[in-house]
Amino acid sequence: MVQIIDPTAHISKLADLEDSSRGSRLEIGDHVFIDSFVKIKFAGGSGDVVIGPWCYLNSGTTIYSGHGVHLGANVLIAANCTLAATNHAIRDPDTPIRLQRFMPSRGGIIIEDDVWIGANSVLLDGTHIRRGAVIGAGCVIQGEIPELMRVVGNPLRHLGRRGAPKPEA
Repeated sequence: MVQIIDPTAHISKLADLEDSSRGSRLEIGDHVFIDSFVKIKFAGGSGDVVIGPWCYLNSGTTIYSGHGVHLGANVLIAANCTLAATNHAIRDPDTPIRLQRFMPSRGGIIIEDDVWIGANSVLLDGTHIRRGAVIGAGCVIQGEIPELMRVVGNPLRHLGRRGAPKPEA
């Protein structure tokens, strides 16, 4: 496995950055902060994990590399989030799920710059969160979230764009 970790990054001694047995790359940019009990696990595919500059991964966050996870600059991930860029195959009901391996990629997970992910959120394979979006606590995300959009809940509700004037009562 190739690990590229900027010397200005702070990684807690209690974080767990596993090695890849498939040759995937872990890249951690400058001034990244990885808190205690963050886990980066290379499983479910051969994708890379790339964490851009000035990102903050809070305690309890787990990243499964799967088909690739890419975080832009200034991404904030609150406590206990899961980023799972993979999914088990389930098509054949006569074959145990564990023997069916993993589904083909839906594109991995891409989080653009200046995004905030609220606590306990789950991001699935095929997620693309555009620049400046805000994901409320406890959301389950698969698919695209538009630039500057604020979303909450499960099922997901769009609250409007960051910086947009509030509607008059």
